[in-house]
Amino acid sequence: MASAFVVGDIFRNKVTELLENTDSSLPQTLREELQELLDKREIKLSFSTARKLKKYLQDEGHPFYLHELLEDSSLYLPEVVKPPRNPELVARLEKIKAKLANEEYNRITRNVNTQEINRNGILADFGGQVRSVKALLVTVFNFLVTVVATFACSYMGSQYLFTEIAARVISAVIAASVVGLAELYVLVRTMEGELGEP
Repeated sequence: MASAFVVGDIFRNKVTELLENTDSSLPQTLREELQELLDKREIKLSFSTARKLKKYLQDEGHPFYLHELLEDSSLYLPEVVKPPRNPELVARLEKIKAKLANEEYNRITRNVNTQEINRNGILADFGGQVRSVKALLVTVFNFLVTVVATFACSYMGSQYLFTEIAARVISAVIAASVVGLAELYVLVRTMEGELGEP
């Protein structure tokens, strides 16, 4: 907080004139304070001395005012000295920051599986894909074999019922269709069960 003025040349010149004037009724304490100020290299005029000077100028009726003396002056703002930080507090703050950063990192990465980072390059995933394709091929092959075997059995077995080839083919197609639909129904229910599992 400001407590003084850093005065300039106007103040120095006017106060020098005032001090050189021997017939002025300048109080001795004020004269000493002003003389001490002029002897210094950087003049810092305290507010209390400025008030005394202002009162003197008003009482004596001088042709210049205090604001004219302080025209090229500025406020003296002392540099704020920050107290040193407590090392224990700094250590605790660093520990808390590290803990919070670690919790944030864990929260962000909790659903990241390190085994699945490079999906195209891991052999375990390739093996899983091969097993999946193999299971699909086995299922399709099983379906085709079942339908073809049903058709063949129905065609061969229907020779005892029908003498005409067209009737035997129609009965074999109907039997193969029924078995194929039943096989598809079972396949769909199995896939639904696998997909429904958590």
